[in-house]
Amino acid sequence: MRSIRWWYGMLAALVFLTAAAEEPASYRAGRERFVLDMARKHGFDKSQLTSLMGQVRYSREVIEAIRRPFEAKPWYKYRPIFLTDKRIRGGIAFWRKNRESLERAQAAYGVPPQIITAIIGVETNYGDNLGRYRVIDALSTLGFSYPKRADFFRKELEELLLLAREESIDVSGLRGSYAGAIGLPQFIPSSYRAYAVDFDGDGRRNLRQSEADAIGSVGNYLDRHGWKTGEPVTFPARVAGGTPQGITPAGKRPVKPATSLDRLKAAGIVAEKHLPGSTRATLIRLDAPGPEYWLGLDNFYVITRYNHSNLYAMAVYQLNREIRTAYKPERFIRK
Repeated sequence: MRSIRWWYGMLAALVFLTAAAEEPASYRAGRERFVLDMARKHGFDKSQLTSLMGQVRYSREVIEAIRRPFEAKPWYKYRPIFLTDKRIRGGIAFWRKNRESLERAQAAYGVPPQIITAIIGVETNYGDNLGRYRVIDALSTLGFSYPKRADFFRKELEELLLLAREESIDVSGLRGSYAGAIGLPQFIPSSYRAYAVDFDGDGRRNLRQSEADAIGSVGNYLDRHGWKTGEPVTFPARVAGGTPQGITPAGKRPVKPATSLDRLKAAGIVAEKHLPGSTRATLIRLDAPGPEYWLGLDNFYVITRYNHSNLYAMAVYQLNREIRTAYKPERFIRK
């Protein structure tokens, strides 16, 4: 009778051979070029990097996932994914637990606690879902075998290895999203390197395990992208006759605010909030399933720098609003 160890060995070999058979020629060639480029550009040891890259695996599942992102859904199907009682309660608990860090982040970066909380809630449900894909597999798959965005993801793979060298991260076991995003706030490697901060003061920028670092890093990211302290994000709009005249509304794709409220008003678009007529905004149309109109301001556009989708920014905004409405500091809760 053959041992269990023998059967496990045979199964592992079968999995390896199946994965190797699935690899496109572009994947193998891209992996070899990448090793040479990283050794030349950044001084990586060629033999060590060859060994590491020899362990990466092409993932058909990653290719399938990137072809059907949540943001492809209409708003009325996208919203219920994130606006749930459980996620609102989770946001309240996260805020209470991390109140001091959130208040420090607001003081440092001007971003309210509920906005930072909502982003972490939308991204990973407050750390409950950090992603199940090996980051190095996801980025190599997309960087070598997804022509539509290969340059972008190949650059992120480069950034991942530089990040790993700087922060002493073992990339062989690092897991994240199908697009290679990491940690509670789901930073892609280039954003991790550029915007992550050591907010708990332990000498490391640890977005996977430190809630304080995640909070400070989200605040820093929004601040660096132009967050305006104390200014509104978005608000509903009424459109006379149901159809805007002379103004083309944005859909899912973000558009930087460039139209004054005075001009929008002249086109029959009425803001449900009093602001100076010179305020610049973007008219946004969401499918709910009928048309639903909003006016996005500068801070709304800043949120779309985190994820380039009006649906994403609206989910963050509405979750932030629900959390803020329901939140009560512990000192005000009756025992």
